[in-house]
Amino acid sequence: MILNNEMIVLQSLGFDLIVYSPYRSLDGFVIDLEDSLQAKDEELQKLKDMKETSKIEADKIMLTDAPLLFPPGQLALAALRKSNEVHGVLDFQRYLEDVLSGQNSTHTISELTVSLNAIDSLVTKLETPTATDMKHIDRKLKSCRDPSSHDKSKKRKHRSKESSNHLLA
Repeated sequence: MILNNEMIVLQSLGFDLIVYSPYRSLDGFVIDLEDSLQAKDEELQKLKDMKETSKIEADKIMLTDAPLLFPPGQLALAALRKSNEVHGVLDFQRYLEDVLSGQNSTHTISELTVSLNAIDSLVTKLETPTATDMKHIDRKLKSCRDPSSHDKSKKRKHRSKESSNHLLA
């Protein structure tokens, strides 16, 4: 019943259920890095490796609440920063300063760094659910999708209790 009216309520409250991913921004930043570094063959390979690692980091970010709290550009920068820690391609702090100065941004480097640190913090707090947790979540999800099956299973349990009580009596 509630699920049927959920979209109507969200629309009337003016909520958008669109979550933008950082992958396009990530590609844009990598292209910007290639241009700004005027990368040669060896550096291009390092950038490609950094891009692949940053996509893995972006995947981790997407499993957190970060996409709901931060814009995709900041998510992409957080993934790039984490990837740069592994590959050491550039001075990332200087790159952030260049990005902010080129955009005439109202944000300061310290504000951006605080946001990137918050995103990193969300990723480090991320816990992968166990198999038993996933089974429990799956059962709940199935009961939400088809509440009638949940009612049937309750009836079956009730009947089995009654029959076991009959056998005991």
